[in-house]
Amino acid sequence: MKLLLLNGNTDAAVTGRLVAAARAMAPALAIEGATARFGARYIASRAAAAIAGHAVLEALAERVGAGNPESFDAVLIGCFGDPGLEAAREVSPIPVLGLADASLAAALRLAPRVALLTGGAAWVPMLEEFCLLRGLGRDRVRVVAVRPTGDAIARDPTAALAPLAEAAREAVGWGAGAVVLGGAGLVGLAPRLRDLVPGVALLDCLEAALEAVALASLTHPDPAAWAPAPSRVAGINVPGDPATALPASGEMPGADAAKARAPAPTVGLAAALAALLGPAGV
Repeated sequence: MKLLLLNGNTDAAVTGRLVAAARAMAPALAIEGATARFGARYIASRAAAAIAGHAVLEALAERVGAGNPESFDAVLIGCFGDPGLEAAREVSPIPVLGLADASLAAALRLAPRVALLTGGAAWVPMLEEFCLLRGLGRDRVRVVAVRPTGDAIARDPTAALAPLAEAAREAVGWGAGAVVLGGAGLVGLAPRLRDLVPGVALLDCLEAALEAVALASLTHPDPAAWAPAPSRVAGINVPGDPATALPASGEMPGADAAKARAPAPTVGLAAALAALLGPAGV
């Protein structure tokens, strides 16, 4: 199975670390990386996330497009917060997963109340909004952040272990039965934290997302059959769950009608993205 790991920020070094970690976690997958052409080096605001969503769509168009010439089976947005996830699912001919969406779903399969633990206080309200769009309030998901940003944690992960462990223990005290370590900078830290925070499931967001890809591919060998639908307010999408799967065409219900009445928003867009959106602009 061939997976495109698409980093929504512009730091190619982060992309390289994610791809290396993903290959170690899932050696059976053929994993290639792509980095956003424009936007923020590190996403820490809604504005940067909005720009990253555009960059994700452009990279998706360039590497996958409508015809998928490189024969990828799925795309994983390698940025916690999943910029552009719903839009990418709307136009992609293959399944698109996100680190946050997939790892949150995995955590909720383990416990009714979970926590998302990340770096940088700016991410707390953004991830709370992300959860609310999935019908998950603070009674179900607690978002916790340590002071160092994900970028700082990636530069000195050892220094971040103590504050991360303390924050995880606080989440457990609140009632979390599973804690997701969210963000590229936290990838690979779960094994080092488990001894410091016993008695709770600590999930690596990348590992959980890769497991979702593998599980869905085993359940439905045809990737078109397990394309997750755009997120619904009533719940969260689980790859392989027929209740949240799109039709085999990969389009949302009513997409044809939307295309028929939508103007063509192709002014100033990269050629590949304009071609993916098509003459009616989706």
